[in-house]
Amino acid sequence: MRPMRIGPFTIDPPVVLAPMAGVTDKPFRLLCKRMGAGLAVSEMTTADPRLWHTSKSRLRMDHTGEPEPVAVQIAGYDPRMLAEAARFNVDHGAQIIDINMGCPAKKVCNVWSGSALLQDEPLVARICQAVVEAVDVPVTLKIRTGWDREHKNALVIARIAEDAGIAALAVHGRTRADKYQGEAEYATIAAVKQSVCIPVFANGDVTSPERASHVLEVTGADALMIGRGAQGRPWIFREIAHYLATGETLPEPGPNEVCAILCQHLEHLYAFYGEPMGVRIARKHLGWYAKDRPQNAAFRSVVNHAERATEQLRLTRDYFTRLACDALAA
Repeated sequence: MRPMRIGPFTIDPPVVLAPMAGVTDKPFRLLCKRMGAGLAVSEMTTADPRLWHTSKSRLRMDHTGEPEPVAVQIAGYDPRMLAEAARFNVDHGAQIIDINMGCPAKKVCNVWSGSALLQDEPLVARICQAVVEAVDVPVTLKIRTGWDREHKNALVIARIAEDAGIAALAVHGRTRADKYQGEAEYATIAAVKQSVCIPVFANGDVTSPERASHVLEVTGADALMIGRGAQGRPWIFREIAHYLATGETLPEPGPNEVCAILCQHLEHLYAFYGEPMGVRIARKHLGWYAKDRPQNAAFRSVVNHAERATEQLRLTRDYFTRLACDALAA
């Protein structure tokens, strides 16, 4: 699979971490880049300037030491406000601005942001044009196939985006009404790819190297965007890149390697957020890493009660050590 370009940036491999609210913070982005992601997009930042200086926003806008290119997603509904948010984030290190028109969350759509915007095509045009004109860096757009299955307008939105100067487009193969239910469909993504000249990311249910290859084949997309498939499995990026390059499947990391990756992730969370918040945020990641492993429910019930970083780390190491011993004994 060939590298793709977004403006002056080469994305290699073209296997990208999707922006996910509450997930793709700086520690997780850095981890996924180390694990082979060609690009990692930040969780969405608000376009409301009243919230830019809160502690949450300051952490979301921290890109110190982050490998290039730094991609930041912005969310909102007002073209002028989104343009100002783009300028603010570029001034704070963003090298690619991504506009969120894909989030299906009710609290986002209820304020006419995220995928709710797909219902108003003229507003989509005004937003894309305003943001592109506001900054000198590439602007990308993330969308769904439409608002619901009776109103799939991804092709119209894609042409609007291209005409406005959007540099690349990510399409999740579900409508807003689908949320994350059922299976993603790729026919719409293939049709979008055929209708525009800008690069297209295929997104939705990319959970294995074999699935990644299938999605590329049926969509003709230039790159893959991976969201939930990376939760608890950040090594999926190197697995997919290796499979696409060689046709060979890498062995799954064993319990000891997973433990080392996870503990480094935990320590970065503690350092980034401070111990109390870092311990709380780590709990969802621990659940994802333990998913589908033996005795995972018992492990989660214990580790989720840990209040101190040292205790959380000890319980994590003990759990994966037992898994490693059981694997050797088997």
